[in-house]
Amino acid sequence: MRRALLSVSEKSGVETLARSLNELGFELLSTGGTARALRAAGLPVREVSEMTGSPEVMDGRVKTLHPRVFASILADLDVAEHREVLAAWGLEPVSLVVVNLYPFAATAARPGVTPGELIENIDIGGPSLIRAAAKNHRHVTVVVDPVDYPRVLDALRAGEIPIQLRRELAVKAFRHTAAYDATIASVLPTHLGTPPDLGFDAVAPWLAAQGEPLRYGENPHQNAVLLRPASPAGLAAFRQLQGKELSYNNLQDADGAWRLVWDLPGPGVAIIKHAAPCGVGIGERAEDAYRVALACDPVSAFGGVIASSLAVDEAAARAMADLFAEVVVAPAFTPEAMALLAVKKNLRVLTAPRPATGQPRLRPIDGGLLVQSPDEGWDEAWQVVTSRPPDTSEEQALQLAWRVAKHTLSNAIVLASRAATLGIGGGQPSRVDAARIAIERARAFGLPLAGAAAGSDAFFPFPDGVEALAAAGITAVVQPGGSVRDKDVIAAADRLGMAMLFTGRRHFRH
Repeated sequence: MRRALLSVSEKSGVETLARSLNELGFELLSTGGTARALRAAGLPVREVSEMTGSPEVMDGRVKTLHPRVFASILADLDVAEHREVLAAWGLEPVSLVVVNLYPFAATAARPGVTPGELIENIDIGGPSLIRAAAKNHRHVTVVVDPVDYPRVLDALRAGEIPIQLRRELAVKAFRHTAAYDATIASVLPTHLGTPPDLGFDAVAPWLAAQGEPLRYGENPHQNAVLLRPASPAGLAAFRQLQGKELSYNNLQDADGAWRLVWDLPGPGVAIIKHAAPCGVGIGERAEDAYRVALACDPVSAFGGVIASSLAVDEAAARAMADLFAEVVVAPAFTPEAMALLAVKKNLRVLTAPRPATGQPRLRPIDGGLLVQSPDEGWDEAWQVVTSRPPDTSEEQALQLAWRVAKHTLSNAIVLASRAATLGIGGGQPSRVDAARIAIERARAFGLPLAGAAAGSDAFFPFPDGVEALAAAGITAVVQPGGSVRDKDVIAAADRLGMAMLFTGRRHFRH
C-alpha cells in the first residue's frame, strides 16, 4: 500500500485530494487539525502519533519531528541498507508528502499582532517535512500548493508520477521554504526590536512572489514578468479594467506617474513617457488638471501614460480619449467614463491604491543589486537666500516645480505656474542645458514664462543656469543649495531681481 502524509494549514482542496488518494489505494497519514478535518469527511486516517508511538506534545509544537517519520520519507529505496532500516523498524516508505505552512505572513499583516502570536506561527515541522521530501524526490512527491493537486492526481490515475514532475515540485518546495524563512527574517526585526538589514529586507518579500508574464520587456525581444507579493501595495496592487496586456515599459511609466501625482501639493494629473514627465497639472476637477498638464507638451504626451489622483469622470475621460495613450491609472473611474474609454479597446485602464511608503528601492547593476531607502517626504521649511522673498503666487509655483523636479531624470529643471508645469528639462549632464531645454519646450507650445517659477533637483554649480532662467522671464527659483559657488549664484539672482529659496535637500533621480 502506498502512503501519503497530509498536514496542511491551508485546507482548500485537501478533502477532495484525500478522497481521491483513498480511492487510489493510498493509506492516509495525518496530524492534528488536518486529521480531524479528514475524519469529519468520513475518510480513514492514521494519526502520525500511531506511527511514531509518541503523542503530539507542547500544544502541537512537536508532532512530526521524529526519526520514524523522517526515515519513512528520506529512505533511498535504491540503497539496500535504507530498506533494511525500514524493515527493522517495521516501517513502510511514504511516497507522497502534502504540506503547507503556518500562515506567518497573514498573521504578521494582522493589526495589533503580538510578538508571541508571531512566534507561534513559525512552522518548524512543516518546513522539515517539505525539505526531506524534496531532497528525496527520486522516490517521494512533495506538494506545497493546492493548485498542484489536480496535476498530481491526474498523474497517479495514469499510473505514476513522472520524475520530471517530481523534480519540478521539489524545486517549487525549496523555493517555498526559502521564501517562508525569508519572510520571517524580514518581519521579525520590527516586532522584536532588532536591527533591520536594508539589503535583505528589500529582497526578501519578492522571494515568495509569483511571476506574472508581461507582454514583453523594454523591447519586444525581451521577456519580462511582474512580481507581486501576497499582499501587494501601491501600484503593484493595480486592477486592470480593460485593455491589452501590460508591458514592462507600461508599468515602469505607470509607476513613475503614479508616485509623481500623489506627491503634488494638490490633486492633479501627470503624463509620463519614457520615464520622463511630459506635463503635470493641478486642479479640483480631473478634466481641468489633465488639460493644463497636456498643454505643457502635447507632442511628447502622444503614447504616454496618464495618472490622476482624482477619480476620472465622464468629462475627464472625454478629454483623455482625444489623446493616444498607453495607460490611464486613477483611484476610480465612473461608469460613464468607462463607457467612453471602452471605445479605445487597446487602452489599458488601471485602478490602484495610493503609493506604498517606506519600501526600499532596488536596481540591478552588472552582476549585482543596488538597494537604497526611498526618497520620500518634503523639507519645506525653506530658506529665503535672496533679498526678495517670493510672493504667494510664486511660492505656490515653486512648490509644484520642486515636487515635479524630484520625479524628473537628473539633471532636472522644471518650470511651473501655480497650476501646471510649463517646461521640463531632464536627463542632461549639464544643468544649464536642462534649463535651456525647459525654456525651449515652453516657448515651442506658446506657454508664457513671465512670472513663472523654476525648480532644480540639485544646486546650480554656476550662475549661468539662473541667468538663462531670468532671461526667459522666470522670477523665482527653488534649489537645494550646497555649491561652493552659492554666493555667486545668489548674487546673480539678486542682481536679476529674482527670489531664490534653498531647501537643503537634493532629489537626484538616475
